Amino acid sequence: MNSLLIIGQTFPEPSTTAAGGRMLQLIEMFTSHGYGITFTSSARSSEKSFHLNSIGVTTQQIAINDSSFDDFVRQLNPTLVLFDRFITEEQFAWRVTQSCPKALKILDTEDLHFLRKARQQALKDAIDVKDANLYTETAKREIASILRCDLSLIISEFEMELLTDTFAVSKEILYYLPFMVTKLHDSDNFPVFEQRANFMTIGNLLHGPNVDSVLYLKNVIWPLIRKQLPKAQLHVYGNYAPEHITALHNKKQGFYIMGWADSVATVMQSARVCLAPLRFGAGLKGKLLDAMLHGTPWVTTSIGAEGMKSGIIDSDSIADTPEDFATLCVTIYTDKIKWEKNAKAGTTIIKQHFNGKVISKEFMTRLEHVKLNLTLHRQTHFMGQILQHHTLQASKYLSKWIEEKNKV
Repeated sequence: MNSLLIIGQTFPEPSTTAAGGRMLQLIEMFTSHGYGITFTSSARSSEKSFHLNSIGVTTQQIAINDSSFDDFVRQLNPTLVLFDRFITEEQFAWRVTQSCPKALKILDTEDLHFLRKARQQALKDAIDVKDANLYTETAKREIASILRCDLSLIISEFEMELLTDTFAVSKEILYYLPFMVTKLHDSDNFPVFEQRANFMTIGNLLHGPNVDSVLYLKNVIWPLIRKQLPKAQLHVYGNYAPEHITALHNKKQGFYIMGWADSVATVMQSARVCLAPLRFGAGLKGKLLDAMLHGTPWVTTSIGAEGMKSGIIDSDSIADTPEDFATLCVTIYTDKIKWEKNAKAGTTIIKQHFNGKVISKEFMTRLEHVKLNLTLHRQTHFMGQILQHHTLQASKYLSKWIEEKNKV
């Protein structure tokens, strides 16, 4: 039986983060193809963590800089090892390579961290995010991690092009794997235009792009919308909101910090329009996928939409200046014909570009090819082995030093 070891940065929380939802999709994909799965993390689970044991996944907490992991992974002897973001690859890949050299190593980038951080810095420096400095220490670390792995999962076509065109990463070690939808809701049963009211936004409020988006809405965009729709409300949903976000709650201004949503379906299908004025970030946006899944039109920025396949997003869902964004929001909110057009377009996009069955079948075909030709694959991409060799030596002795230091 094929076995998969997942080393997670955290235990997945699909009800609070898009990253958690993405991880659960990967787990379901591998489970459906007969893989036995063990999920590990050095983090502790939370009350919002998904109960992986309920779907037959074995869980185990592991420790960083601890040789007990070597015995654990050697005994498990997995066919595949999947690293959840490059940081876990840095921490554990050298141990996997040392103990299980034949295991195929996969990196799930989630999004390109160096891209998101560079854009965040550009925003702080009042520089256009298009001119963000991408050649950073984080970029070196993340791309080195990609090169060391046998295959890296990239969630955005834009990021695929960035890696291949700007950083000359071989397409043969990258795989475009977007969100995978396996269950579609019956759009005929969605609440219609007249049954919905108010605007909403949703997202993990520990995540920098979401925090900035909420502040941008409150201070700049929402006042422009309220001038034209003085009775409208904006409901902000999300877990882990810091104090400076909860303090934005203002009933008189129609700005409501609602906290964690028990049901994404309920809040999405109650709202008339979902807002995502993201000024920096990377990857695909879970809130936009959720909106489309529930027949809710949305408005976002070019940054918010870039992860989608080029050409599939209608321009009347995207605006980049506060004035244009507010105008577009009001137009979709008040114009039934445009609202219905956008809602229908979202359903079509899901069916055509995020069909989980098609995506997973194509990926598994590619994965089997790499597994069967792993030696040749690694020889062809020998630079990764060079980086792996030097990283193994450096990480190995640093980790052992930390481990001994922790015993004192």
